Amino acid sequence: MTKRFAITMGDPCGIGPEIIVKALMERPNYIDRCIVFGSASMAEHYARLLQSPFPVHVVPSATQAALGAINIIDPYPVRVEDVPIGKVSALGGECAFRYVRAAIDSALAKEVTSVVTAPLNKESLHLAGHNYAGHTEIFGEFTHGDNYAMLLWSKQLKVIHVSTHISLREACTSLTKERVVNVIQLAHETLKKTGYETPRIAVAGLNPHAGENGLFGDEEIKEIAPAVGICKQRGIQVTGPIAPDTVFLRALKGEFDIVVAQYHDQGHIPLKLLAFDEGVNITVGLDVVRTSVDHGTAFDIAGKLVAKPDSLLYAIEIGEKL
Repeated sequence: MTKRFAITMGDPCGIGPEIIVKALMERPNYIDRCIVFGSASMAEHYARLLQSPFPVHVVPSATQAALGAINIIDPYPVRVEDVPIGKVSALGGECAFRYVRAAIDSALAKEVTSVVTAPLNKESLHLAGHNYAGHTEIFGEFTHGDNYAMLLWSKQLKVIHVSTHISLREACTSLTKERVVNVIQLAHETLKKTGYETPRIAVAGLNPHAGENGLFGDEEIKEIAPAVGICKQRGIQVTGPIAPDTVFLRALKGEFDIVVAQYHDQGHIPLKLLAFDEGVNITVGLDVVRTSVDHGTAFDIAGKLVAKPDSLLYAIEIGEKL
């Protein structure tokens, strides 16, 4: 039997169920290669509204999937009328968490090859009592790996983060040489897996002008530059620290294949400006391959049938490469 990849529905109150049905309608070759972890009733609801030619088939495990159908594992059944579409809710958060946990268990059991995640809502997740900052942290807790990082991938630009879902103040104080070394190493290994023979890595500075030789901060001198030196000694083609206000432009023009960003918004802003609809969020460094859309639950358009599946389709493509 051909192994399938998993797609988690995310928060059923958002656009997750809609974009999953749309993605499978647009790329029917994925139907017999994937299994959805989510709400069967919501999948049926959107399949009906979108006039999908594929029936929804509920299965107990990934190994029992049927051909020619949208196969669903539903670990937390809900009725469509009980789902507050377009709203923050504890129900949506509980559903999203259950779907991810079930998909992780399936991946660890080698029943699926990778996990592609549709968006969840952090406030809903917390209302349900699951105090995680997002998917990355859930995967970090329930899978295995000494180090992991968030990598944003688009055709135009690729960015990996030293820190993500923490305050800017904490991101600055927690930056260490060891963490920067690990993230550079993860960037190198991930690009090698996807076909880059010798990845060219740029490392952004933390401070304006990369600290200007200590005038605007010394993190570049104490932590970032030594990390770059260690990675060069390991044979990695890495440059930095480079001023944050120019490094992304240099990468966009083709000088580098990926940029190491020091904190969440430093990396997210340029990538979302360039590729909001097609960016992919990848958690690297774990024993479960996880890719995701790089957008939110979009409660404002949930249920209106206008959401685009582009980012989800690209996440599936990158997940298969990994």
